[in-house]
Amino acid sequence: MNNQGSITPSLIKIAFRNIFRNRRRTLFCIVAVGIAVFFIVLYSSLISGMLKSMHQVIQVFELGHVRAVSAQYEAESEYSPVQYPVAEGRSLAEITAAIRGIPGVKAVFPRISAMATLQESSVKHATLWGLDMAGETAVNYFNLTDRTDGLVEGRYPGNANECAVGSRFAEKTGLGIGDRLPLKTLSSQFSDKMWSPVITGIFRFDYAKLDGETIIVDLTRLQRLLLLEDASQQLIVYGDSEDSSGSIAREMKKILGEGNVVTEWKDQYWIVMMNMYQPILTSIYLIFLIVACFLIVNTVTMIIHERIKEIGMMGSLGMSRGEIVRVFFFESLFLAAAGATAGALVGGILTGIGQNFPLRWTALAGESTFAAMPAANAIFLDFSFSSLFEAWGLGVLVASLFTLFPSLKSAFVEPVEALRR
Repeated sequence: MNNQGSITPSLIKIAFRNIFRNRRRTLFCIVAVGIAVFFIVLYSSLISGMLKSMHQVIQVFELGHVRAVSAQYEAESEYSPVQYPVAEGRSLAEITAAIRGIPGVKAVFPRISAMATLQESSVKHATLWGLDMAGETAVNYFNLTDRTDGLVEGRYPGNANECAVGSRFAEKTGLGIGDRLPLKTLSSQFSDKMWSPVITGIFRFDYAKLDGETIIVDLTRLQRLLLLEDASQQLIVYGDSEDSSGSIAREMKKILGEGNVVTEWKDQYWIVMMNMYQPILTSIYLIFLIVACFLIVNTVTMIIHERIKEIGMMGSLGMSRGEIVRVFFFESLFLAAAGATAGALVGGILTGIGQNFPLRWTALAGESTFAAMPAANAIFLDFSFSSLFEAWGLGVLVASLFTLFPSLKSAFVEPVEALRR
C-alpha cells in the first residue's frame, strides 16, 4: 500500500510534464473542451433566465404562488365567468383573514377578470382586470424589465369611473389620458352593463398579452359594476418564497373546503412542459461536450501512437499496465480540467455581465411564440456559481471518461513489440 501511494504522485508528475511536450496539441484540446463548457454555461444561463421570466409572469399576472377559484370557474375559465365567485356564500374578508394566518403567507389579493366588448374602437374585445393596484404593486413589479409598477403615463385608476390601458392598446386605438372608453360587459346576474370609464393611466408591463388587450379597473369598482357585492372571482396568494407554495396550498384547501380549486404556480401548463423538456436540454449540453471530447480522444490516441516506444520502455522498466494507463489518464484529466476551467471562467464573466442587459424574446423566438408563452419580452441571463461548477464538473467528467478507452489501449502494447517499432 505504501509503495502504491508513493508511485501515484510520480505518475502524476510524469503526466503533468507530458502535456507540455506538444504545446500546440495541448492548446487545441484545452480550447475544444473550453468552448464546449463555455456554451454549456451560456446556454444554461439563457434557459434558466427564460424559466425565471416564465415563473415571474405566471406568479405576477396569473396564479401568484397559489390561486383559489371555484370549481365551476375552473371548468369554464377560458370564458372568465363572473357568476362563480370563490367560496360562494362565505365572507370574503373572513376567508382572506384566515389565509393570511397561514404560516409563510405574505399577501392575499382578490382579483376579477371579465370579458368586455368595446364600442367606438378599432379594438373590439378586451379583458377587464379588477385589481387592488396599491396593494399589488407594493408586493410585485409589474414591469419585469425595469422593475417598476409599469406605469408610463398618468396614474392607476381609483374607486371611480376610471381605468388604465396598456401601451399597445393605446397605440392601436389612438386613445390617451382623459379619453373615455365606452364598453359593455356582462354582470354576475347575466345583465348587460354599459360603462364609459375615463383613461387615467397607460402602463407597459413588457408582456404583450396584457399590454395589448387588458383594461385595469379598481377592484371595488368592478365588483359593483358586475354586481358581485364583496365577492371575488379569484384569490391570489403570495408566500415568503415560491418554494412555500405547497404548504400554503394544503392549508388553503382545508380553509376553502369542497367546491373550490387551489392551484400552485408550478402546476401551470408551461411550467410542467418545461420541466418535461429538461432531459432534452441536458442532452444538448452533452452533445456539446461529446463533440469536443472527440478531439481529446484523437489527440490521446495520436500521443499513444507517437510514443509507442516510450510505452514499451515504461513496460520494460517495470511499470505495470495499470500505471501506464494512469499516466495517460492523468494527462487527459489535466487537459480536460484546464479546458473546463477556461470555459467556465469566460462563460461566467460573460453571463455575469449579461445578466444586467435584457435579451428580447421576440428577437430569439419570434412574435407569435412570444404571444403564446407566458414570458416577458425581456429575458436576463441567470448567473449562478452553482451552474458554473456544474458545467465545469460535467466537462471534466465527460472528457475524462472519453479518454479511458485510448488510455487503456496503451496498456496492451507489448514492450518487446513496442521497442521494435
